[in-house]
Parts: sequence; C-alpha cells; structure tokens
Amino acid sequence: MPDALEKFLIGELTTPVHPDVVAFADALALACPQVPLGVLFYGSVLRTEDFEGILDFYIVTEDASGFTGGLISRTGNLLLPPNVRYAEFKAGQRILRAKIAVLSQQQFKERTTLGTLDTTLWARFCQPVRLIWVRDAKAADTLLDLIARCVTTASCWAALLGQPGMTAVEYWQSLFARTYASELRVEKKGRGHSLIVGQEARFAAMLPLGWARAHLRYSATGNRLEPVLSFSARKRAVRRWGLVGQTGKPRNVARLIKAAFTFENGASYLAWKIQRHTGLDLNLSEAERKHPLLFLPILLKRMQRLRKQSQTQN
Repeated sequence: MPDALEKFLIGELTTPVHPDVVAFADALALACPQVPLGVLFYGSVLRTEDFEGILDFYIVTEDASGFTGGLISRTGNLLLPPNVRYAEFKAGQRILRAKIAVLSQQQFKERTTLGTLDTTLWARFCQPVRLIWVRDAKAADTLLDLIARCVTTASCWAALLGQPGMTAVEYWQSLFARTYASELRVEKKGRGHSLIVGQEARFAAMLPLGWARAHLRYSATGNRLEPVLSFSARKRAVRRWGLVGQTGKPRNVARLIKAAFTFENGASYLAWKIQRHTGLDLNLSEAERKHPLLFLPILLKRMQRLRKQSQTQN
C-alpha cells in the first residue's frame, strides 16, 4: 500500500498536462532503442506553461541498453550520467523544444539517497513533476518510489541543515539556496526562493510527509516545525554537506566537458538560444549541426559579423 507521501505524489504525477507535451513524450519513448520505464516532465515550462521555452524531460531506462548514441556517448552516460540531447517536435502550428536527459533506474536510485554527493536528481525531483509516459504498472510503481526517495532525501537534508523552529517553506528555501550554491548554475540570486513561489502550500504539505517516510520525529508550534535531531547528527550533516559542496562544481564542470562530445543536437539548441536572446539567426548548415566543434571558429566569426550588422542597422 502506498504511504502518505506516495499518495500525495500519485496525485501530482498523474495531473494532466497539455496534449502536445504528451505527444512529444510518446514520440521520444517510441524512438528509444529499448522501451523505457517512463518519461518524466519537470522544470520551468511545467510551472509556467510557457511553451516558447525549453521543456525538460527525463527518460528513465531499465538499464544501459536503453542509452542512445555511439560508443563515446553511451560510455559517457555510464560514467557521468545523465547524457542530454536537444529535440524539436511539431505539434500543429507550434514547434515544441526540449532538453532530454537519459539515465537508468539504477543510476537514478543511486543518486536519491542521503549518502550521495550528487544533488542533481533529488534536488530536481522534489519539485513538481509529471509522469507523462509510462511503460506499465510495474514501471509506474518503480518511478513513484524513485520520486518519493527524492522528496524524502530533500526533506531530511532540509531538516539537517536548517535552523530549528522554521516554517516548512523556510526549510525549503534554505535547502534550495544550498543546492544551487553547490552546483555550477548560471542563475539569478534568489532562484531557490522563486522555485517555491505559487507552490508554498505544496511544499509545506510535503515536508512532514517526507519526514514521516524517513521516520524523523518533529514538534510543531503554530506553523513552525522542529525536527528531533541530535547535535552530533547536525554536525555530521554539515561536514557531509561540505563534501557535497566541494565535489558539486567539479562534477558539473566535468559534465559540461562531456556534453561537448555527447550533447546530441547541441548546435541546434545553442543556435535557438542565441536567436531567442539576441535575435541573431546563425542559419546552421547540416554539417555545422552535426560537427559543431569542428566548425566552432566559423560559427563564432559568423556571430560576430551578424552582431555588427545588427548594431549598424540599429
């Protein structure tokens, strides 16, 4: 039987999303070399429904045989998951764009415990998420457990690192400030707070559910919560988080380097980002799309020329 947290998450995971997003996920799942367990949808577009932005999908495979790409790409996904690729999907008169990360259920599970130094999974999937494609009922149960593990781990870190007697929202705000600081993320200051805006009731309800799943007792005075933790437990947690912070940025730098060789359709993604933010259309050739590193000097010169033309016209 599902526990209280899982019941809460079932309602969230199964909340309907726009049919075009579901169709996109269907196409991605069908294109996989092995039928995946499921496709998860999360991120800013889920929160804002601004389909001019980039959708965020995670494809969870049964094992490494479900990874795409050549030998270098598959090896990279084994050693430093997840691999990320960019894809576009035509839905009526609209083009949807997405970043798609791929990893196996074992890789996902290993990164959802208190012992992991990698915050990538649990810090993202304690946020709102939808399961928009799933293989079968067994796969749905597996993915539900993985998401519940993310929330539980995040809730425990919030308790261990937070100040006693905070509100539930303050625990989450404190946690997200730490997770962003531990990663190499180009985000505005206060980004962790903005993740919670409009979702305060959701996060407030979820924190004690995560604590209950972890068998962590707490007291409540009004809307202020105080988990029952020893001084030594908090001290060990601070030392452990120090390792999380020390390893987070180097790990993300390594992922960026890996992405230079494994990010499928990365040139198309960057060209779209440049056009959206600057109005400059790089007009990539097919060869430039396939071999962006090889043509990088040419692309940089073209961008400089287009920028000068734009400045002259203005």
